Amino acid sequence: MSIQHSDVLYTAVATAENGRDGRVATDDGQLDVVVNPPKAMGGSGAGTNPEQLFAAGYSACFQGALGVVARNENADVSGSTVTAEVGIGKNDEGFGIIVKISATIPNVDAETAKSLIEKAHQVCPYSKATRGNITVELAV
Repeated sequence: MSIQHSDVLYTAVATAENGRDGRVATDDGQLDVVVNPPKAMGGSGAGTNPEQLFAAGYSACFQGALGVVARNENADVSGSTVTAEVGIGKNDEGFGIIVKISATIPNVDAETAKSLIEKAHQVCPYSKATRGNITVELAV
């Protein structure tokens, strides 16, 4: 379900110059990075790239969702990590992305870990935003 403008608690603002071969910065100066295509795509690889930025945001958001789910389930996710792998490749419309989310949750058994990440995938805003648009694989 979508939120309305009146429901917004925070808005991040970032501006890109020269697309994939330039610079991206936030309006508050907290992020200001050079972006370049990765070497695998013929670029210099000298800076970060949109896929790395998306992976960083998705992994952080998913980790937060995992914490919310764990609190509701009384599960211990201390010491856990979430890794997002974002791949880019050609598709019928030009290019598309695919994501793999991997979680390591040392204080729960494998079945509980699997259940927690599946539930986190239902509440994570990034997961909601990408649902039905790209393939997202979950792994423990």
